[in-house]
Order: sequence, then C-alpha cells, then structure tokens
Amino acid sequence: MKKSLVTLALATFCGFAVANSTQSNALVLQTDFSLQDGAVSAMQGVAFGVDREIKLFNLTHEIPPYNIWEASYRLYQTANYWPAGSVFVSVVDPGVGTARKSVVLKTKTGHYFVTPDNGTLTLVAEHFGIDEIREIDEKVNRLAGSEKSYTFHGRDVYAYTGARLASGKITFEQVGKKLENKVETIPYQKAVLENGVLKGNIPILDIQYGNIWTNISDDLLEKSAIKKGDTLCVEINERQEDGAVAVRYSGKLPYKSSFGDVAEGGPLVYLNSLLNVSFALNMDNFSAKHNIGSGANWSVAVKQCNK
Repeated sequence: MKKSLVTLALATFCGFAVANSTQSNALVLQTDFSLQDGAVSAMQGVAFGVDREIKLFNLTHEIPPYNIWEASYRLYQTANYWPAGSVFVSVVDPGVGTARKSVVLKTKTGHYFVTPDNGTLTLVAEHFGIDEIREIDEKVNRLAGSEKSYTFHGRDVYAYTGARLASGKITFEQVGKKLENKVETIPYQKAVLENGVLKGNIPILDIQYGNIWTNISDDLLEKSAIKKGDTLCVEINERQEDGAVAVRYSGKLPYKSSFGDVAEGGPLVYLNSLLNVSFALNMDNFSAKHNIGSGANWSVAVKQCNK
C-alpha cells in the first residue's frame, strides 16, 4: 500500500513536471492588416489549429500599411515587457512573394521574432542583441495545402511557424538553417550628444494625443547637464527623398515634469513613459498643429538656451 502511494505520488509529481516543461510560450501577433476583414482571424485560426491550448495575444493590427519602421518600433517598445521565450509574429510585408528571407530571430534576451527580414528587426536586433537567426524552411514549416499561395505568408508561414515554436511542436533549431547574425536595417539618426546638442530621431508619435516621442534617453539628457526648469531650443527636421533636410519646427520649450506644469495649450519638453525626451502641448495636439510626423526620416536637435 505504501509503495503504491509513493509510486502514485512520484507519478503525479513527474507528470506535473513534464506538463510544466511542455507548457507553451506566449504567441504575440502584429500586422498592418487592421480588423476590417478576416486576415487576422485566419492567422489566429492557424495558430489554434497547431495547438488549441496556445496562449495567443495581439500586439497591434493597426500598423499603417507597409510601414516597416513602425512595425520595428512597436516590437522594440513592447517585447521587453514580455517574458523570455515569448514568440512575436510580425507581418508588415510589402515584399511578400519576393526573394526577401523569412526568418526567426532569437535575441540575447530570449525572445523570438518571426517575420520577413525586411527591416522589421532593426530595433530589436540593435537593442536586445542577436543570439541567433534561422531561415524558415518552408518545406517543413508551412501550413499544409498552402503551397500555391504567394501573397499571405502571414497565415501560411509566419503564424504557422510561430505557433509551432511557441507551443513546443518544434525547437528553434528545427525552424531551418542557421544564418549569419545580421539583419536588414533601416538607417536613422541615433541618439547622441555632440557639443552640447542632443540629436536623435522621432521613432513614433503618441498617436492619441499627438505628442512627439524621441529616442533620446534620460541618461543622455542628464549627460547634457539639462535640468528641470531649463528652456530648451528644439528643432525638428525631415529628410526628403532627394536627401535634402527641411526644418519643420523651431522653437523654445520649457523642460517640465508633466503637462499640468504649463498653461492649457502651452508647449513643454518632458520624459515619456519610456523615459525618453518628448514634446507636447498641454490639452492639445503638437503633431497636428505643427504637421510633424515620425519615422526614420525625422530627426531632432535639442539644446539648453536659457539666455
């Protein structure tokens, strides 16, 4: 009797351990499809077809059409808050059906990104580091019956491969052949401090409120010796298709803690939720009022100008 109880206890414990070791990781989807048709639902259906217990989440499906840069930023903005092992599928793919590679990137933080190698991996590769990259072997990792389809790799290749990886149906090594630790990147203004001037990029807008977010960190701001209450000279530029740079905004803004520190409609410089330098109008829309956009072609220059 005692032996039977011990055996049962061990079996229960071992079963618990095995169940936990095979638990799926989160699968997080991002596209530029919107929710106006069934494309996102089809990807979700493929994932559930792989594993009905899969932990499926949406990052966003409202990336502007073909905007690879914004796809890259939203992955970087979000992934760090997810546990290691999470699998992100990002489908913003204006080159679908062309020779661009379909890959899975494993970062040094232990996150996985399933996407076309078209610039989408620019920021996660830079900030989280590349541990390894593998090209998806579509002979093995492709939805059965989709071989004649060339325009919906998000469903046929990426959602399917991402779900198999997240659910433990395949290992990372079974994705496909190992590639050189290098991805296609989008050039942009890195955040730097040069001769007392902070230079950076406008990677994204705080869309709901029209605030301008830069990639200039609070650490770099501190190195510049700028402090709360200072008046800052701000210049915002846009690089044109011919390479020329146009000034889109130039003004003086106070550096404050939050919006209520200035009068309604007043401008300010503040640190956003990612602790990056940002510009806003209290209870108004900075980007709309001054026709400011975001992306790799937008840059800023900030310096202290109290006098």
